[in-house]
Amino acid sequence: MSEVRFPVEMVSGVPVVVTPEEIDITNAAGLRAALLEAAGRGPGRLVVDMSRTVFCDTAGIHALVEAHKRAGAGGGEVRLVITGPAVLRIFAITGLDSVIPYYASLEDALTATSRSADGT
Repeated sequence: MSEVRFPVEMVSGVPVVVTPEEIDITNAAGLRAALLEAAGRGPGRLVVDMSRTVFCDTAGIHALVEAHKRAGAGGGEVRLVITGPAVLRIFAITGLDSVIPYYASLEDALTATSRSADGT
């Protein structure tokens, strides 16, 4: 089985990791690697664009929580873009919706990240 790669793009100076339709045990290691790569591109601030994601299991959740903790320890932050109702429900059930900030669009997440970087 080949390792799934997650694109990391720089958008307005912020690393953005784009996730596929499904995040599960088969590709969570690829997500973890992309999050580490993205965190290395900036001062601990990154956005995970999950707008195409319709399913995320515990392996994916674990990778996101790990990235959130690592970024927070370094004074950074992880912001998510979540639009899928099933993914929103998983985040609500687990309580992560009150731990990791999430937004309805990439533009909103980038704006919030820029404001945070400016100290506003």
